[in-house]
Amino acid sequence: MILRAEELAALESDIDAWLDDQLRTNPTVLTVDRGEPGQRRWYVRMTGEEKTVSTVWFTLGQRQLHCECHFMPAPEENEGRLYEYLLRRNRELTGLRFAIGVEDAVFLVAELPAHTVTETEIDRLLGSFYAYSERWFRPCMRIGYQTRFKN
Repeated sequence: MILRAEELAALESDIDAWLDDQLRTNPTVLTVDRGEPGQRRWYVRMTGEEKTVSTVWFTLGQRQLHCECHFMPAPEENEGRLYEYLLRRNRELTGLRFAIGVEDAVFLVAELPAHTVTETEIDRLLGSFYAYSERWFRPCMRIGYQTRFKN
């Protein structure tokens, strides 16, 4: 389903309002920035304990809301073991998945049909990015950078 221009504008406004509220009330949300003028893109920077900072990109199009977060850089070692670990974790994820992106970095990604985007869904996605990063960042870094974590 393709959203009409007025539907996209209304959804963009709803996302702006929800993210502004998160910035004011959610201590995990550090900043919310917008993409270039004319883009329907948001950058939500969050703080965590296991992963100090994560940025989730939300990009709204006529058909879908695409979301992604840089999870970790490309592994320096144990690539096969790390990728197997991530594939096995994908079975446990709800609504998100691990993927290999630019420069072989690991990302968490998600897509929602644009007509299904609500504040509840955005909240669920943002919370999932946070929870999955906190849960699996350290184990993945220990696999992909084993030599650095020996001490």
